[in-house]
Amino acid sequence: MKKQFNRMKQLANQTVGRAEKTEVLSEDLLQIERRLDTVRSMCHHSHKRLLACFQGQHGTDAERRHKKLPLTALAQNLQEASAQLEESLLGKMLETCGDAENQLALELSQHEVFVEKEIVDPLYGIAEVEIPNIQKQRKQLARLVLDWDSVRARWNQAHKSSGTNFQGLPSKIDTLKEEMDEAGNKVEQCKDQLAADMYNFMAKEGEYGRFFVTLLEAQADYHRKALAVLEKALPEMRAHQDKWAEKPAFGTPLEEHLKRSGREIALPIEACVMLLLETGMKEEGLFRIGAGASKLKKLKAALDCSTSHLDEFYSDPHAVAGALKSYLRELPEPLMTFNLYEEWTQVAR
Repeated sequence: MKKQFNRMKQLANQTVGRAEKTEVLSEDLLQIERRLDTVRSMCHHSHKRLLACFQGQHGTDAERRHKKLPLTALAQNLQEASAQLEESLLGKMLETCGDAENQLALELSQHEVFVEKEIVDPLYGIAEVEIPNIQKQRKQLARLVLDWDSVRARWNQAHKSSGTNFQGLPSKIDTLKEEMDEAGNKVEQCKDQLAADMYNFMAKEGEYGRFFVTLLEAQADYHRKALAVLEKALPEMRAHQDKWAEKPAFGTPLEEHLKRSGREIALPIEACVMLLLETGMKEEGLFRIGAGASKLKKLKAALDCSTSHLDEFYSDPHAVAGALKSYLRELPEPLMTFNLYEEWTQVAR
């Protein structure tokens, strides 16, 4: 209790400038001390921001984290939908995409576990354990120096009063000298330990910087693996799409449509001509009178999906004629081709 009172008294005197505060640390140690707070703040915020980047649950293993990822839920949804759509193009697309998303989720979970173990946890240790321990020793040293200054001030005061012949003063001076020497020894021991820890911190700064190299290396490795998954899935999906014969005929190059469908005559041309030959040859204003927009749109959609259910259009040859004109109009290259344009205009003249 007395020591604490003397410490508070000495601190008050130093605060108001009536006593000199002893600085036992060298300039290089003081410079290291000033960097501790900055490094701790950096580690703390890096740890916090990296955790915010994680999609999985912090502290779980790769398998459990994988199950909880949003990508895994998306993959399951796609795979379930593909099973219901069976052998359709969309079903195959969903199956391949679902497998790719699941593989991406697996790579992500493994990446997050690695980053957490090799980077996030060590940063937490630096910010919350290593540097606080050094700072705690620094505070302990400050208290020991304060005790040392206090007993030294009392020893100096006793020396000044030694000429007044107070009874028992020499023994008091000896006692204070012993206390001062003991306090000085404690200061030296604490300072040596603190200096060792501070220098050790500086020596390990390269190791701390390595965490961020490891972070970028891990991210590069994750993205390479994710890219490999995508590069494997995309050609497979494109192959499904290229093999799928039931593609829209309207707006598709004639050569591509014929090659894909294995036909010699484009489906819209053949279907519309057959319908017109059966029901429209005696229709007045054929190819001149416009059809209803909704009826025409429905017929074009039916032809695009290669349906054979066209019976309802027998009664509306104008819609059939409109679909045929629309198909020819929407060809990327005219039926008579760009290359033969001049020849056709000469024939027309």
